[in-house]
Amino acid sequence: MSQQETVIITGASAGVGRATAHRFAQSGARVGLIARDPDALAEVVQEVERLGGEALALPADVSDAAAVFAAADKAAEAWGPPDIWINDAMATVFSPVERIEPAEFRRVTDVTYLGCVHGTMAALRHMRPAGGGAIVQVGSALAYRGIPLQAAYCGAKHAIRGFTNSLRAELIHERAGIHVSIVELPAVNTPQFDWARVHVERQPRPMGRIYAPQAAADAIWRAAHGSEREYWLGRTTLLTIVGNMIAPGYLDRRLARSAVKGQETRQPVGAHREDNLFAPVAGPHRTEGSFGAKAHRRAVLLPGPGVRMGAVIGGALAFLGAGVALGRSLRS
Repeated sequence: MSQQETVIITGASAGVGRATAHRFAQSGARVGLIARDPDALAEVVQEVERLGGEALALPADVSDAAAVFAAADKAAEAWGPPDIWINDAMATVFSPVERIEPAEFRRVTDVTYLGCVHGTMAALRHMRPAGGGAIVQVGSALAYRGIPLQAAYCGAKHAIRGFTNSLRAELIHERAGIHVSIVELPAVNTPQFDWARVHVERQPRPMGRIYAPQAAADAIWRAAHGSEREYWLGRTTLLTIVGNMIAPGYLDRRLARSAVKGQETRQPVGAHREDNLFAPVAGPHRTEGSFGAKAHRRAVLLPGPGVRMGAVIGGALAFLGAGVALGRSLRS
C-alpha cells in the first residue's frame, strides 16, 4: 500500500460511514466519500480536511452500479487505485413483514446488499490491475441472527456474508492479493433510528447495549489494516453470534418475547416523520443519533474465526465432560 492511503467509503454522509471518514482522516489518508446528498458530503469534506486528510466528494446512490463505478473512476483519476474500500451504506425499514411494501423491501435490499456488491465490484476493477488492496464490508450481528421488525435489513446482511465468502475464495484461488474482511457490528447510535422508514406506532431505538459510531469506526480502521477474515465488535455481537450457533430455537423464543418492545421508545411516531429510504432527508446529517447518553465509546474487537473455534472447542469439551460423567454414573 502507498504511504498515504487512498480510502473509499460508501454511506459516508452520516453515522458509521462519517465516523470512519474522520478516523482515516486522522491518519492523513485521502478519503473518497460516496453518498447521495452533495451538501452533506461537502460538510464531511471540510471535516476530513480539518482532521488532516484529503477528501473528495463522490455523490452517488449505491443501488446504481453505473454511478458507483463512475465514482470509483473519478477517485482513481485523482489519486490512483484505492488501497482500501469500505462498504457501509445501508437502509432499513422498522416494520412487521406483513406491513412492508414490496418496493420498500426491494429498496433495502438494493442499498444494503446490492450497494455492497456494487462497491466491491468497483473496488475490484481498480485493485486487480494494481495487484492488491483491502475491502471491508460493514456487517452486523444481525447477519447471523435475524430479529423482529427488521426482516429486510437482516436478510440483506445475511446476503452480504454469503457473497463475501464466495468472493474471498475466488480471490484466494486467483492469488489476487486483495484481502476481504467483514466487521460485524452491534447496535450503534446512528441517525438511522431517526431517519429510517417505520410501520410501527413508536419511534425505534437500538436494542441492547449501544455503542458510539466512533467505536465502530476504529474497528473498521483496524480491520482494514488487519489479516483476519472477520471481526466481531462488542460483547453483544459475540453473545448473539455464539448464542445463535448453540441455541437458535431458544433465541427465537426470547426475541419473540423481548425484541419488539426492545426496539421501541415511548415516543409515538409523528404524522410527518421524514425518512431516507428513497431520498436523503432534509437538514443536517450527523455522525451520532439520539441515544448518545447510553452509547459506549469503547468496545472489544475480536477475530471471529478464533472466537468461533474457541466456542466449538469449549462445546466439545463440555459434551465430552458430560459423557464422562454420565458413564461414571452408569457404572456406579
